[in-house]
Amino acid sequence: MKAFVDFFKTTTLRNILFLIPFSLFLCAGARAASVVATIGGNPITDADITARTKLMARQGDTATDSRRKALGNIIDDQVKLDYAANFKAVPSDADVAKQLKVMKLDDLTATETAMARRAISADMAWQIVIGRTIVPTIDVTDEDVAAEKRNLEHDKGLPIEMTIVRLIDIPENVAAQLTKPKDCDDAMAMARNLGGDPHQFTAAQYELSEDIRARVTGLPVLTWSGRQDNSVLLVCGTKNMPDYGKLNEIIKRNTIYKKALFIADQQLKQLRRKAVVIVNDERYKSAIN
Repeated sequence: MKAFVDFFKTTTLRNILFLIPFSLFLCAGARAASVVATIGGNPITDADITARTKLMARQGDTATDSRRKALGNIIDDQVKLDYAANFKAVPSDADVAKQLKVMKLDDLTATETAMARRAISADMAWQIVIGRTIVPTIDVTDEDVAAEKRNLEHDKGLPIEMTIVRLIDIPENVAAQLTKPKDCDDAMAMARNLGGDPHQFTAAQYELSEDIRARVTGLPVLTWSGRQDNSVLLVCGTKNMPDYGKLNEIIKRNTIYKKALFIADQQLKQLRRKAVVIVNDERYKSAIN
């Protein structure tokens, strides 16, 4: 009887010793299965990616490859924060919380909130890095600034008051007879003498319809536009509106910042290539390319 009991105890103990590591292996396997990738040894889980896709959707980004894009964004966050730490450029928790409040992301889960805070922190840190290390090295020419101004005029319009003469239903042979007028009154008289019915109006450039704005952007004053849709246009004069303010300085700063962003994007790509990223799930391999 004692021998049987001893055997039972030994066998039970052996089974228990066998089952413990096996159960630990199963638990470890389950945890590993949820880890999609690591960056610098830090895990990125399925839950992290889900949280990031939800944040992206809140911001209007619903791309079909949203999960791969989310992983790429999470990797970029880590890269930005690691690099920014070299310059002591990581924002404080208070600053991040303030920005989170501004974004009005109040109904997030704990995981989503943590993801939002990290994304905000990375973005703020990267902006600081750009401002400190890249912007001071950028130089722009007058032509660079003028090109940026033309783009803004074409896309959105500026606070510039424009007086315009428009001739509609004008035959091609009549349009060809239009010459450069001395002023707006001369342009109106010229159009009438050719049998036309000119219309004169004044409006802010940003209030013009897209097609009209596109035709007058960059058009020299007192110069007839080309004939299009059986009509021609002429800008008699322009005047900066009160809210124009220091727009030229703002446009110059925007031009500098655009160049800085391009350089920063190239720098981020280099930093990403140097980062130790391991992707465990084949479906996400393209996220790091």
